[in-house]
Amino acid sequence: MGFARTCSVALVGVEGVVVEVQADLEPGVAAFTLVGLPDKSLIESRERVRAAVVNSGAEWPQKKLTVGLSPASVPKGGSGFDLAVACAVLSAAERLDPRELTDLMMIGELGLDGRVRPVRGVLPAVLAAADAGYRQVVVPEQTVPEASLVPGVSVLGVRSLRQLIAVLADEPVPEEEDPREEGRPDASLAGLIVPGTGAGAGLPPGDHTPDLADVAGQHGARRALEVAAAGRHHIFFKGPPGAGKTMLAERLPGLLPPLSPKESLEVTAVHSVAGTLPPGQPLVHRPPYCAPHHSATMASLVGGGTGLPRPGAVSLAHHGVLFVDEAAECSPRVLDALRQPLESGHVVVARVAGMMRMPARILLALAANPCPCGRHGTTGGGCECRPSSVRRYRARLSGPLMDRVDLRIVVEPVARAELIALGRGAETTAAVAERVQAARERAVARFAGTPWHTNSEVPGHELRTRWQVHPGALAQAERDLECGLLTARGLDRVLRVAWTAADLAGRDRPTKEDVNWALELRTGVRRGALKAATGGDKISETATAGASRERR
Repeated sequence: MGFARTCSVALVGVEGVVVEVQADLEPGVAAFTLVGLPDKSLIESRERVRAAVVNSGAEWPQKKLTVGLSPASVPKGGSGFDLAVACAVLSAAERLDPRELTDLMMIGELGLDGRVRPVRGVLPAVLAAADAGYRQVVVPEQTVPEASLVPGVSVLGVRSLRQLIAVLADEPVPEEEDPREEGRPDASLAGLIVPGTGAGAGLPPGDHTPDLADVAGQHGARRALEVAAAGRHHIFFKGPPGAGKTMLAERLPGLLPPLSPKESLEVTAVHSVAGTLPPGQPLVHRPPYCAPHHSATMASLVGGGTGLPRPGAVSLAHHGVLFVDEAAECSPRVLDALRQPLESGHVVVARVAGMMRMPARILLALAANPCPCGRHGTTGGGCECRPSSVRRYRARLSGPLMDRVDLRIVVEPVARAELIALGRGAETTAAVAERVQAARERAVARFAGTPWHTNSEVPGHELRTRWQVHPGALAQAERDLECGLLTARGLDRVLRVAWTAADLAGRDRPTKEDVNWALELRTGVRRGALKAATGGDKISETATAGASRERR
């Protein structure tokens, strides 16, 4: 009787669970039994492993073979267990020394010819292995750069099972041809991308970044966009078609600072599991940008699918921007599903096959027309919608969802003079991003020794007690709270925006002007000729007048 064990990793969402792969050989009729709650693709590994072992020049044991995946209560799926199953079987058959596999983690799919093919989710799998104390992993050669991102782990990349057998048996390693050297496309890379998603889905383009200087006019909306980037505040654009709502939202990711090393690993892990990580790009450095269509389902937005749920758009936009255009055309039930991730920074999806927790710390940008035809309240008029239709259209954005949005901007049509003067004195994305970076650094210095990094993350109790505003700065906000124009959550969010405005202006704490400006951005009620907290100029009369009309 032969017995051997090695280890692999099962992915539950974007988190890995270490799985012990055990192989047991007993006298009896030749059979191969796989137990441990495998799915269909994992059950089929019996045929892949048998063919790969035989075609690699090793002898398949003609005995009763049982392979167990422990813990048996954790659902397991995918083809990434093939390499570990093959080595466990060969070790039980005494082709390999069982001691060589004790502290080794193996991840990879096997082709029928014995080649090792890459699989999705290598980075979160290696992270789980490192957390469990493993310091040696074996992965397909194509995913070595991704696995090497985890510090303190020795990574061995192999092209075939023959090479791995030679390494473990201390034999000469055979050469395997590399399709890249012969100019042929590597067909095995297709396994890294989920069909229909496309490589790079949800990631910003690397060759061109939309410039904020392309936006004509919209001075109030541009300043609000700067505040949103500096404090990671959710923002809502409302205005007629063609006013520039989508242009503004598309330029928001360019204002965000580059991802920190920890954030890069988290974002890369999500995209690796989702199959949207482009080959040759092992690490994501820039904040992602995801803009699902307004017809997106709840499963595509928050995560779901058959069996164990898969990451949705909120997870693909983790540490980046989720832009929902034509928000009033979306299903209200789908939009309300965003309420949990907006508050907690993660989403929990429960299905029959299991429950999954996925990261979803996003900056939400919404855009909508004022009515079904889009001309309600515009200067030219011409709106043909009934008042009841307008009310129903606006009611599709629920109050609890909008209460979590800090900045609400009315985007007016661009004037002819502003459109002709495009490019004259307009600030570029790089210039605004410098101020955003400086404001983020001030916030990080203020929150040193706390778990928070941006103003939007700080609980309201801490803002009211630990970091005080100027005396008398909250007078107008308190009056709005008493008359019902502002909720308790709204007051906390006004304070957060005021702190961001003070950080952009280089002040040590918010003034009355900062708080009143934050109130105007949230409620749409004009507070007079306020000074813009980001630059010292007066807020655009067009934007404030439009906000007042919208409130009325």
